[in-house]
Amino acid sequence: MGRVPTKQQKNNRSKDGGDGTQEKQKPSLKGAERSAYFARREAAKVLRVVLQGDANRRALASIKSLIYKPSVRNKKATFALICQTLKHLPIIKNVLEASSILNTKWKRQQELVYIIVYDILFGQAVAVAGDAEKYLMRHKNALQSTLKQLLLRRNVKNVKQLIALNQLPDVSLPRYVRVNTLKLDVDSALLELQQKYSVEKDDLLPDLLILPPGTDLHDHPLVNNGSIFMQGKASSMVAPALNPEPGWEVIDACAAPGNKTVHLAALMKRKGRIIACELNKQRIKRLKETIKLSGASSIL
Repeated sequence: MGRVPTKQQKNNRSKDGGDGTQEKQKPSLKGAERSAYFARREAAKVLRVVLQGDANRRALASIKSLIYKPSVRNKKATFALICQTLKHLPIIKNVLEASSILNTKWKRQQELVYIIVYDILFGQAVAVAGDAEKYLMRHKNALQSTLKQLLLRRNVKNVKQLIALNQLPDVSLPRYVRVNTLKLDVDSALLELQQKYSVEKDDLLPDLLILPPGTDLHDHPLVNNGSIFMQGKASSMVAPALNPEPGWEVIDACAAPGNKTVHLAALMKRKGRIIACELNKQRIKRLKETIKLSGASSIL
């Protein structure tokens, strides 16, 4: 007669799926580890959509619009993780191909693999939690060794130089900022920014300023108090194209996150009324924050 398995043996068999594969249930994590675990999986879902759009030569949605879906909880961490993974993606792909560590199972989950490999090689320490993390951490030495070989083969000293080899020098776009004239005039914003940066006025849009590519203004006081908005040139052309006059009543039918909405308010000089419409509850919250930051008082 065969032996009846004990309760502990059943539990162990359940955990490894009976065939040596790891369980698919979510691990028990706390604090930062839990946040990182879910951020990686949320980032992988967004990355899949982005890469599918690239493969079809058709963007399905912007990264920001995908991030601000209600299902994405840790938006800031997820956005940063996606951007950094995309920045390092050519290197990550080369390392994975050269190391030959992926089996069929993990090739089907390549977006999650890209995210975790970024963290292993360039990002934060990876907790051994989750099937993918456990698998890739077992191959950490192979990944790091392959990266070193890649640096030698490409005759560069560090990862920064390796990234530069994969970038086209003529595709860097300047940093555009729109001056919120509800709070600050353009010349004052120009003088304030010129204390630290090279800044010039745009030749088409009078409230748009141009700074060097890669200029980081996320923590600048003028950004934090709503005096300027980091807004691309194309986005900044929408409200002037409408050319609203003070006293008009304007409907913004898809308003969040609100940059164009508050731009309309500035052009209308607080006179008239703007009806901002948005269906997504999470994006409504962001819209309200943008309106409050701008100081606009004519938006419903």
